[in-house]
Amino acid sequence: MTADEERLHAVVHDGDGPVALLVHGALGSRSYWDDNIGALQTVCRPVVMELWGHGRSPGPVEPERYRPHSYVTEFERLRVELDAERIWMIGQSLGAALALHYVLAHPAHVIGAVLTNSSSAFSEPAVWAERTETLVEERALEVEAHGIEVLRDSWINPGRSKRISPAVRAKLAGEFSEHDAAGLANSFRLTNTGIPLGERLADVAVPVLLTNGTEEGRFQHLLPRARQIPDLQIADLPASHAVNAQDPAGWNAAVTRFIRQHAHTPHAH
Repeated sequence: MTADEERLHAVVHDGDGPVALLVHGALGSRSYWDDNIGALQTVCRPVVMELWGHGRSPGPVEPERYRPHSYVTEFERLRVELDAERIWMIGQSLGAALALHYVLAHPAHVIGAVLTNSSSAFSEPAVWAERTETLVEERALEVEAHGIEVLRDSWINPGRSKRISPAVRAKLAGEFSEHDAAGLANSFRLTNTGIPLGERLADVAVPVLLTNGTEEGRFQHLLPRARQIPDLQIADLPASHAVNAQDPAGWNAAVTRFIRQHAHTPHAH
């Protein structure tokens, strides 16, 4: 495929309400949201994306395609194709950071955003840069040397959590085999670089719900940085990093309530 033909894989669901783009995090895939789709369909039209090199999305050769600004371009292209004037952005982990990049680039086209625990979004940029140069680079080298299977049992694979429903865990295990090693390595290196929002968090101009998995201790110290977002609500949920998959009932209730709360903002449909 040429660069113009390479597209992020997207699953478009029916639903009642505006389009919502769902963006998973590193090593995730389309079924990560399965326990949330039914509830979301009562308030929006969920569109599930897969990141470059993940699941059924290709792994482009061009490094620039993996940068956050290129994801913004892809999200905007999909919004236009779906003929959606304004959309919801829903992001998990790295996907939450990418969702915020889109919000900042196209605020007029966003109703609001729903985020899960995201160190990549809320870390101090200098701290995150150091992490990318060490831990993230190690993972990229591992994948290049040994293939994707080397990360199947890693703590960074969201699909290995025993707190996720068996049905979703089984689907994620199958989809893990679809990941592209070169695409994952590029994602680790290039998408992570420059992904924290830093001081731009104060410029987020839409309502945001942070569904906080309170049992992920290492994320809790980042809450003050998240609170730089002017119109922020936080829903504390008894889960860890994969909050929407570990506590789907709590997450679904918080998110559907939030979306309904903002259903009548101007031009929401």
